[in-house]
Amino acid sequence: MPPTLATAIATTLLTIGLHAAAAAADQPTHDYSSLLESLRLTGPVFDPLTPTNVTAQVGSHAFLHCTVHHLMDKSVSWVRNSDSHIITVDRYTFIADARFQCLHPEDSDEWTLQIQYVRPRDAGLYECQVSTEPKIWRTIRLSVVEPRVSIESDSQDLFVNAGSTVEVRCVIALTVSPPAHTFWYQDGGRVVPDGARLRVLSQRSNDTTSVSTLHVERARLGDSGNYTCAPSSLPSASVRLHVLNGEHHAAMQDGVSAGWPARRSPPLWTLCLTLLLVLDALSPATRAVRQPATDAARSPA
Repeated sequence: MPPTLATAIATTLLTIGLHAAAAAADQPTHDYSSLLESLRLTGPVFDPLTPTNVTAQVGSHAFLHCTVHHLMDKSVSWVRNSDSHIITVDRYTFIADARFQCLHPEDSDEWTLQIQYVRPRDAGLYECQVSTEPKIWRTIRLSVVEPRVSIESDSQDLFVNAGSTVEVRCVIALTVSPPAHTFWYQDGGRVVPDGARLRVLSQRSNDTTSVSTLHVERARLGDSGNYTCAPSSLPSASVRLHVLNGEHHAAMQDGVSAGWPARRSPPLWTLCLTLLLVLDALSPATRAVRQPATDAARSPA
């Protein structure tokens, strides 16, 4: 086994032991440089407890951490595995995409790849490489989730009676963290809750889903309009609310099904006449019988 590789393996096992010992002694685990230096190691070593799986949502910032102890005079590079593109070397960036940069606080062992405004195509494997001989590296997997925003409704139109209570629920699913805020808009103008008749309640239902509920007491005709749920930095979702007075409600009951106007059926005799005309035009036997009769009527007596 090459000496450098053997040292790396031994140091990795030793670092795990140091983490365990520090945890058992309730000591800080953020600085191992002095401990590793005292062991007279001959090369860099990765911190084995650095996360190797990172999840970020579309539009957010992703941080891929790489901790290298006892780096000495070696360089740290970030490489995109899908196309072997070198992204950064130390603090220098070698990619045209300005969303990428390497964060390295002074006198630290941290080399963090930051990806701003994450896109779905950013998902994949990234390598943190150290320029030893042979080269050593640590692979980080970035998963990108795309949140979904929807209104809980069977239709794009909601019909309610004037004076009733309305609740419109907006579900924000597949998020790594809840949105900083969720605003509601009526026909483009922001809905301002008054704490009494108009209220907005936002809550986290589980680790990946948030719900924002628009609550309207004693609905008025002026509350009708297009309502949009707009979480920060995420897509929006809309629904149209129709507030009906008593007369309109009676008309809707006569001509509406599931939120859409219904059409009155034509009279039965109209359907029968249409069916007979269609059958008469399409039947070959009818045309064959009609033709001789027509010829006989036209021939001279």
